[in-house]
Amino acid sequence: MRVAERLAHAVSGRVHYGWIVVGVMFTVTLIGVGVRAAPSVLLVPLQHSFGWSTDTISGAVSLNILLLGLMGPFMTALMQRIGIRRTILGALALLLLGAIGSAMVTKVWQLYLTWGVLTGLGASATGFGGAALVANRWFVHRRGLVLGLLTASNASGQLVFLPFLAALAGAFGWVSVPIAIAITLLALIPVVWLLLVEHPGAVGLGSYGSDGELPIPPITGNPFANAVRGLAQGSRSMDFWLLAGSFAVCGFSTYGLIGTHMIAYCMDHGISEVAAAGVLASLGIFDLFGTIGSGWLSDRCNPRILLFWYYGLRGLALLALPFTNFDAVSLGVFAVFYGLDWVATVPPTVMLTTEVFGRKDAPVVVSWVFCAHQLGGAVAALAAGAVRTETGSYMLAFLASGAACLMASLLVLRIARRPAMAAAE
Repeated sequence: MRVAERLAHAVSGRVHYGWIVVGVMFTVTLIGVGVRAAPSVLLVPLQHSFGWSTDTISGAVSLNILLLGLMGPFMTALMQRIGIRRTILGALALLLLGAIGSAMVTKVWQLYLTWGVLTGLGASATGFGGAALVANRWFVHRRGLVLGLLTASNASGQLVFLPFLAALAGAFGWVSVPIAIAITLLALIPVVWLLLVEHPGAVGLGSYGSDGELPIPPITGNPFANAVRGLAQGSRSMDFWLLAGSFAVCGFSTYGLIGTHMIAYCMDHGISEVAAAGVLASLGIFDLFGTIGSGWLSDRCNPRILLFWYYGLRGLALLALPFTNFDAVSLGVFAVFYGLDWVATVPPTVMLTTEVFGRKDAPVVVSWVFCAHQLGGAVAALAAGAVRTETGSYMLAFLASGAACLMASLLVLRIARRPAMAAAE
């Protein structure tokens, strides 16, 4: 903490320390979800090395997506109870253990234990609950922008590292991928230990845009019970189910489908693994701009209208892709069109959840909404693999995902604009 205090004092008057906290969380999330997404690069190499089928390997990916979502609310409750820094450090340790163990897998159950269980548990701390905590504690102004930044890192981290990891696997074998990941995690741990601060008062500051630190009622009790209470509170509201249902479609059409199977889909059309990973990386780059822009818009526009356009345009892109030539032009247009919309849905979804449930309860409720997102992603990862195995093509999976997005674009218009809970707070 002394390092953080000295740094906060050194930059005082120029940069609010909240932006440094955002930078640390951005990096943690970028790398954490990059670790989670690494199996998409290994899908084909593992088939060649061990003879495992697409749906078998997809099952491990589906498990880590599922655990990322299911454990997210509990990780967020743990952050509220014991602190963000301690929780993040524990999560990085799990990711490190999973990366080291995955370099030695020879059996399917080992793949499920390392890339499935350990990676899923560790990555669950990088969900949107932590982003909501940081935004609500450190910022009064620019909260939507902060959510956009942290959301962009969550999505882009799954994509921007993939060309490097694919090239690494091609040059040195698939084992080099988990080894590189382990080295990166080892370098990140001391950065988190020294620079991640819980709240503005710890370094003698007020929240950004306010003279003092925003008062948030203390969280007591068992963090797991708190997470369950958050679900119970949310489930009594129709707005929760609309948020969760639409966000499940978001996961179905991003992490589970594109994030897991896009490389293999491109390879089915004669595109090399490295080039296919480059397509995903370009999606991540455009997403960085799209999601940050979405955060900026969420501070100024009706979030429901933003979500209507995001889901509608994404659905059209997914419906169109199977009928293109999969050449440089069509994939380039898809990368721009879809990439700008990859997870632009998150800032308005978090803003709406905070409006409905208030700043105290929103982080845990957001985590349950994110859990629905991951459930949708897990279903897509598993189902798309099964569709590919049975039919020899991913076309039906993409058409189903596109249709679901168009349905979600209508659902979000029914979410309450000025809910009673937020007004009461």
